[in-house]
Amino acid sequence: QEEPVESGGGMVQPGGSLTLSCVASGRTFTRSTMGWFRQAPEKGSEFVAGLLWRRDITMYGDSVKGRFTISRDNAKNTVYLQMNNLKPEDTAIYYCAMDGADRGSRLPNHYDRWGQGTQVTVSS
Repeated sequence: QEEPVESGGGMVQPGGSLTLSCVASGRTFTRSTMGWFRQAPEKGSEFVAGLLWRRDITMYGDSVKGRFTISRDNAKNTVYLQMNNLKPEDTAIYYCAMDGADRGSRLPNHYDRWGQGTQVTVSS
């Protein structure tokens, strides 16, 4: 298996929290930038967060900065997205993506492997 696999989506009330997980094979996980993107109905892909391999640098989209945290567990080949203080506008399908060139990009077309996505719904 080369493509990452996401889990952890669901429905939560505004102000609540969720943690998404993304597991990838060791060969592709190593030395890859890991990114999270999301897509809401009738909207384009939006960069959410990214984590470079070579410098352990994190990046966040403006709409989630201060609320979301990306992290990785190299022993488990897993990257996490901790989402706090969720808002209705966070409702979307969340995708995990990998850039084997470790460019630390916010552009979807720089990522060469994508998961199937996991739905996050924030509603009262």
